[in-house]
Amino acid sequence: MARTPISLMGLLLLCFWAACTEAEYLKYKDPKQPLNVRIKDLMSRMTLEEKIGQMVQIDRTVASAEVMKKYLIGSILSGGGSVPAKEASAETWINMVNDFQKGSLSTRLGIPMIYGIDAVHGHNNVYKATIFPHNVGLGCTRDPELVKRIGAATALEVRATGIPYVFAPCIAVCRDPRWGRCYESYSEDPKIVQAMTVIVQGLQGDIPTNSRKGVPFVGGREKVVACAKHFVGDGGTTKGINENNTVIDRHGLLSIHMPGYYNSIIEGVATIMVSYTSWNGIKMHANRDLVTGFLKNTLRFRGFVISDWQGIDRITTPPHANYSYSIETGIHAGIDMVMVPYNYTEFIDGITVQVKNKIIPMSRIDDAVKRILRVKFVMGLFENPLADHSLVNQLGSQEHRELAREAVRRSLVLLKNGESADKPLLPLPKKAPKILVAGSHADNLGYQCGGWTIEWQGLSGNNLTSGTTILTAIKNTIDPKTELVYKENPDADYVKSNKFSYAIVVVGEHPYAETFGDSLNLTIPDPGPSTITNVCGAVKCVVIVISGRPVVIQPYISSIDALVAAWLPGTEGQGVADVLFGDYGFSGKLSRTWFKNVDQLPMNVGDPHYDPLFPFGFGLATKPTKAN
Repeated sequence: MARTPISLMGLLLLCFWAACTEAEYLKYKDPKQPLNVRIKDLMSRMTLEEKIGQMVQIDRTVASAEVMKKYLIGSILSGGGSVPAKEASAETWINMVNDFQKGSLSTRLGIPMIYGIDAVHGHNNVYKATIFPHNVGLGCTRDPELVKRIGAATALEVRATGIPYVFAPCIAVCRDPRWGRCYESYSEDPKIVQAMTVIVQGLQGDIPTNSRKGVPFVGGREKVVACAKHFVGDGGTTKGINENNTVIDRHGLLSIHMPGYYNSIIEGVATIMVSYTSWNGIKMHANRDLVTGFLKNTLRFRGFVISDWQGIDRITTPPHANYSYSIETGIHAGIDMVMVPYNYTEFIDGITVQVKNKIIPMSRIDDAVKRILRVKFVMGLFENPLADHSLVNQLGSQEHRELAREAVRRSLVLLKNGESADKPLLPLPKKAPKILVAGSHADNLGYQCGGWTIEWQGLSGNNLTSGTTILTAIKNTIDPKTELVYKENPDADYVKSNKFSYAIVVVGEHPYAETFGDSLNLTIPDPGPSTITNVCGAVKCVVIVISGRPVVIQPYISSIDALVAAWLPGTEGQGVADVLFGDYGFSGKLSRTWFKNVDQLPMNVGDPHYDPLFPFGFGLATKPTKAN
């Protein structure tokens, strides 16, 4: 009998010892442990297979819980328009992401995957999300705090769908509007782009004052991991050709295209995406000097570097011509996570062989994995790997739509207002006997949102998502007694014979993204020019241009009474009417030079041959009207 307490004591000691070793064993799962201790502990437990898995990002179309478990995949993405179902709800998104995550959590070490998506003007792949103006318009607001608020709203909407990582912001400095991604750039001026990088803190949260420079920061479950892109010189290619060659000396590269990265890193950006472009003939995905030498070593960036979509494939011409060379060169350059996105077994097999044959050193693999884990630990992914439904009401919320509407108002640039300052046409009167609204873009939500909206290339029409077209906004704003006639492309006789008080013409570019938007002529598509000519030749008119960049407008300027650059305003078209009718004043200033003709391009502020139609920084102001 007397021996029982001793054996009980021994049993308790045994349990205590087991508990201690268990706690010791799970050190990397303990949020109280210092960051580097957690990383080191987890790394020490990982096999080569587990490390390589962390470096792989695959598209959701080839992902499943089984794939995540079998291949130990570290990340999934939605490419442009890659959605779980058409018009999928926030709940559907959450269920999909969580299902993939459960596969990752069921692995030996339970390292959660990170899901990424392009949210470049709001949560733009998702039905009923708030679509904000594209960056070219936001640059015209000259208001970094507004852009930071947009970042915070975007973070909430992305988290509403269970996603913790966005491929934004694009901090390209577009130096030639012929580039199809120019609307993704805030400005041709690196200083404006630098100021707008504060969106990183909107997305990720305000960086703590004692934070070490270069170390990523993500402030909890209402914030997301951001990605500054595309490193570096993406906006400086010859003739603006997408994914092409940026010819510039090192000083030019560092003074024009690099400053946004300095700021983003100081603001704690967690990831940086490499550009498809080349710098003086060397592919950025193969540029060890800039990716490892400059970004990682000189700028002390401690987050992870991610490739673009099939970015390493495109190191060779044609793409994927020598994949083992692409793997070796891309990983050697300093890329940590590879957006494969489909043929992941080919990548895994290829890189495994190269590590085993010491073509790629283990130290390079360890650097990549350490960086990826650092971001996953910092963002709290190990503590909260699964999304809940607590934020679903944030998707397309009224508050965010009001913010987008404010951004639209602030982004509009008034380029002409009457023949002389003492005879302005704007603001328009809400009360008038009869007014005409015309143009292909007046009643087309898809056109006013542009590319990267629901689909990668954008869409036409009003059924893509919820929002307010400019025509609807005008109807909402005018006096109920004012007769409004909407005719998309009226002829001149019709306009003359109808005695309109004034006309509003809304024309512009059709949606595009990336290479599909490259244009050497930058003309407004037909019938836009004839609509302008027919209407403005017959009645007092204001022309609103919906475009991702300055377009050819000089041939029509003399017949136009008032001219507004509205860029790609997104879903909240009411913001256009707010300013048009004087509830608010015009305040936007050009973030890009408006050329006279394309033969002048490239032409940026400060160039010796600078002779614009409207200079950088131009924008007429109006005051809100009391009468309205």
